[in-house]
Amino acid sequence: MLKAERYRHFVEYFSKQQPNPVTELHYNNPFQLLIAVILSAQCTDKRINQVTPALFERFPAPEDLAASSPEEVFTYIRSVSYPNNKAKHLVGMGKMLVEVFNSQVPSDIDDLQKMPGVGRKTANVIASVVFDAPAIAVDTHVFRVSNRIGLTTNARTPLAVEQQLTEYLPQDILGVAHHWLILHGRYICVARSPKCEICPLTWFCKYYERNNTEAALLRAEAAKIKKAKEAKKKKALNTISKELKKRSVDKDI
Repeated sequence: MLKAERYRHFVEYFSKQQPNPVTELHYNNPFQLLIAVILSAQCTDKRINQVTPALFERFPAPEDLAASSPEEVFTYIRSVSYPNNKAKHLVGMGKMLVEVFNSQVPSDIDDLQKMPGVGRKTANVIASVVFDAPAIAVDTHVFRVSNRIGLTTNARTPLAVEQQLTEYLPQDILGVAHHWLILHGRYICVARSPKCEICPLTWFCKYYERNNTEAALLRAEAAKIKKAKEAKKKKALNTISKELKKRSVDKDI
């Protein structure tokens, strides 16, 4: 199957089944989403949604965060991954929003990446979700699913995955495709033991094809070995039977 055809099947399926996917992070404005995405690095959305209500209440605006300290922020996010670093990032991000961006979350991806704790993935999420920019964020789910399905080829880095997805997907659905891939990776194409038995994409998935082929070869080899063992056993039994018959004849004589 050609890659362009694989992309067409991918888009057609999700356009019908999940036409309006959204992030599972809870937020009410761009500032809150920026905080949530920074916190979500190497952590589950479920955990982030548990800690952000109190955090948002205490720091409703960039000025509040900028005036705080990493030590105080830590008390609100201690249960997330890497809380010390993320506390420092959030305070630094708040200060830069106030001092450089007039307390407004910037729409430009390069400007977003200037802030502490904001890498390319986070910047792409904000740009696409908040500002409808033609950008696609590549997290672990997007990286894994894209490679498994066959949307990418020999893409060994998040940037390589982003470049290939951007090349083949229509610009107006890049942000939506980000959510399609994340949700599929989170609930079906999981890292360990992917749920291929309930996946609707197996008919054009390279991972499924490869593993099914390998499984078929293993089954065939196992059947071959079993058949050889049975033939050997049968031959041995025939030999024993002939020997017993011969002995019986010799005894009668």
